[in-house]
Amino acid sequence: MAGGGGAERARPGGLLPPACRQPRRRENRERLSVCSKLCYAVGGAPYQITGCALGFFLQIYLLDVAQLDPFYASIILFVGRAWDAVTDPMVGFFITKTSWTRFGRLMPWIIFSTPFAVISYFLIWFVPDISTGQVLWYLIFYCIFQTLVTCFHVPYSALTMFISREQSERDSATAYRMTVEVLGTVLGTAIQGQIVGKVVTPCIESPVFIGKPNSSVAMEELNMTHDTGSLTDTRNAYMIAAGVIGGLYILCAVILSVGVREKRESSELQSDEPVSFFQGLKLVMNHGAYIKLIAGFLFTSLAFMLLEGNFALFCTYTLGFRNEFQNILLAIMLSATLTIPFWQWFLTRFGKKTAVYVGISSAVPFLIMVAVLDSNLIVTYIVAVAAGISVAAAFLLPWSMLPDVIDDFKLQHPDSHGHETIFFSFYVFFTKFTSGVSLGISTLSLDFAGYQTRGCSQPNEVNFTLKMLVSAMPVGLILLGLLLFKLYPIDEEKRRKNKKALQDLREESNSSSESDNTELASIV
Repeated sequence: MAGGGGAERARPGGLLPPACRQPRRRENRERLSVCSKLCYAVGGAPYQITGCALGFFLQIYLLDVAQLDPFYASIILFVGRAWDAVTDPMVGFFITKTSWTRFGRLMPWIIFSTPFAVISYFLIWFVPDISTGQVLWYLIFYCIFQTLVTCFHVPYSALTMFISREQSERDSATAYRMTVEVLGTVLGTAIQGQIVGKVVTPCIESPVFIGKPNSSVAMEELNMTHDTGSLTDTRNAYMIAAGVIGGLYILCAVILSVGVREKRESSELQSDEPVSFFQGLKLVMNHGAYIKLIAGFLFTSLAFMLLEGNFALFCTYTLGFRNEFQNILLAIMLSATLTIPFWQWFLTRFGKKTAVYVGISSAVPFLIMVAVLDSNLIVTYIVAVAAGISVAAAFLLPWSMLPDVIDDFKLQHPDSHGHETIFFSFYVFFTKFTSGVSLGISTLSLDFAGYQTRGCSQPNEVNFTLKMLVSAMPVGLILLGLLLFKLYPIDEEKRRKNKKALQDLREESNSSSESDNTELASIV
């Protein structure tokens, strides 16, 4: 009797039956506030700030500040990036095995990796006072940092699928994220470039030695007698910049962890059974749309990474703008930041594949121009702004299109859940591994061309190599990537069909769940 009375009293609690009330509550839950989107977006800044500082400045730092041989610098850059690539699927694997906590499944990785990542990042920019072992120092701390930042970025990237079921909300949050991430590259470029740019790194005038077999020996002897005071100031400037960037890293991680809540229901996990990583990996790698998307962005991302890794040396030596290169880099990043909203509007208006073709190809004529024309500061700034517009598209589009691929995968494999981290981690794996190969080869190419450490000028062979690395090779890679995008099957029509099919699938699942609950209540 008591149970029956309770049931009767519970029934008049609402004027509508549960099946009619549920959609409105679900619709309200799926709407993300601007504050939530901003907090989520801020979490993307640490990876971009540190990545931009390392991408633009680590090569020239190892060569001209730490004064490592170009061969050893190429080993550090290649091994560090290759290790970084390997850690992405490793972290993705361990995340799939992580149990849910009251903070979520992804957020604990972000929180606990942050302090150790900041410490290792600072030590990358520290020149140890040891006669031997410098190469090992930079290699170890570079790899440690790459591991820890992966523990931050892979779960953060997968978090896109855990904040909302609505494709439009995820796209909107991704646009917020891309804007902040490009702003992060501006901060990374500005902080590192402006702090380091305040100090003049000493160079050695050695026209007599250029092209001679014993030039490296002669320059080493000249280095020993050169005033090292300004070099010490340069090293201190790099450490100050690392400290500032480390503080921003911690601040962004705190904002993300406080302002974003991971929603388990959005992951569509129906049980606590562990997900088979290798079975999921096999399914993911057999998904055609994913492979074609990766193939296209693999080459376009590689093009911009080559440009990023060698642009500081190109501006310093080939164009002769030793005291302007940090401002040119800043112009690229500012242009990219300001045009992210434009590309978000463009892809919603004309489609994502069209945005890929227009946005990424727009850099090609300007990359050719900067290599063909004589050195001119105004032309260089114009090219920098144009390149930034294309960089914005390259930043936004992969992360906007990956959720579409995951939705397509869910429709083809409705009973397979929890593979989001595999999609994101292996996309990052392929791009990072190829970028490691490209940076290693580019630095090694400079060594073969006769790069002179701390030289005020470089041989003609080095200048020609730099032109190839920032113009000819990126242009070829961009064109190849755009050709591969012709094979990508998810256009706007397919995307709309997938969205409707997913909504129908969820409504069917919710109706089934509500029927089960009603039947259980009747039994009780």
